[in-house]
Parts: sequence; structure tokens; C-alpha cells
Amino acid sequence: MKNRTVVVNYGIGNVYSVCNALNKLGSDALLTSVPSEIRDADRVILPGVGAFGRAMDALETSGLSDPLRDFVATGRPFLGVCIGMQMLMDSSTEFGNYPGLGLIPGEVRRLDDVNMSGVRRRVPHIGWSGLDVGNASSNWAATPLAELVPESDAVYFVHSYHCVPRDKDSRIAIADYEGLEVTAAIQRDNIFGVQFHPERSGEVGHTVLRSFLNL
Repeated sequence: MKNRTVVVNYGIGNVYSVCNALNKLGSDALLTSVPSEIRDADRVILPGVGAFGRAMDALETSGLSDPLRDFVATGRPFLGVCIGMQMLMDSSTEFGNYPGLGLIPGEVRRLDDVNMSGVRRRVPHIGWSGLDVGNASSNWAATPLAELVPESDAVYFVHSYHCVPRDKDSRIAIADYEGLEVTAAIQRDNIFGVQFHPERSGEVGHTVLRSFLNL
């Protein structure tokens, strides 16, 4: 496990709970909003909860969008969590149209609240759901999901929107929510993202974080 794991502090959401989970795993995570510390990290985690537009505005106001892009360009491991994953996309339709970081081509869309039979689906999606491959990419081996068991291991979700990558191979895991395939995890090169909260997902979530720390 290398040093210099940075958690990005931009004034949004669950940064302390993510840091606490990392510390329990033996990582002395650095919570920072200093651009140079982000650029020089061995790995970076971008957490977040709430609305996409507000989160992107906070990131831009903090002057951290370009340092994050610079870090990703180094090829070192990057993990986005919840809104942190959604901000990796080109744009979101949540409460309007907002640009994202543009690191993974695609869009963030609202979960469909009516199923194919016309029955209303509860949105937001809150609670535990199992992870599966579905019609996503089947290669988990080189990702932080490598030690998980498809259709067995469950994680905790709280969200109303999810990522729809332009390249279907960027989607590496799905969760079935009342018949809807929800994007649960994405990957492109050194960039990973999870819609669920690993810091709130017990031992399964800790396994994902531990795998990321060992990249």
C-alpha cells in the first residue's frame, strides 16, 4: 500500500466518512484542497453527495477542476464516489444542463421512475443492492471490484441519477433496482468511479477501498 492517498476537500458531502474508512484500513489519507498536493498524490479520491450542479460549482470555485485533470493525465489511480463519479462525465441533466469534468464520455441521467409495465418505481434509489456484470464489461480483474463476487456482494446506494457512458465498455458493474439496470461502477484507463458508497457498505465497501489503495 503506497502513501500519499489524497481525498479532495471542496466543501461537498461525505469527505470525513471517506477519510475515516481509509484510516481504518491503515491509510493515512490526506484531506486537502491544495492543488499541488492533489497533483503530486499517488492516488486521488473525489467523494461527494447532493446535486451535480452544486458539486461542480464548488469544484470550479475551489480551483480544483484543472488540478484533477492534471492528476488524471499522469496515469495514477483516481476514484470518484457517488457525485464524484458523476462529475467524471461530460454533463448532467439534473435540475438543468451542467457540464462535468469530461474525463469519461457520457451523460448523467435521472433514474426512470416508471418500469416497462407502467408501474411507478421509487426514486431515489436508497438501500442495499447487489452488484453484477449485466450488459456491462465483464473484466473486473484490473479494477477495485476485483475481489467482489457478482450477484452476491451488496453495497449501499443513495441516488436519483446515474451515469450513462457513451462507450458501454466503460460501465463495469450494474445494480438491478426494481428491474432497472443502474450504472454502479465505471472505468476508463486509470479512472474508476462507483455510484455506491463504499464507506457505508461494510466489509464489501472496505474491500473495494482496500483494492484501490493497493493499485
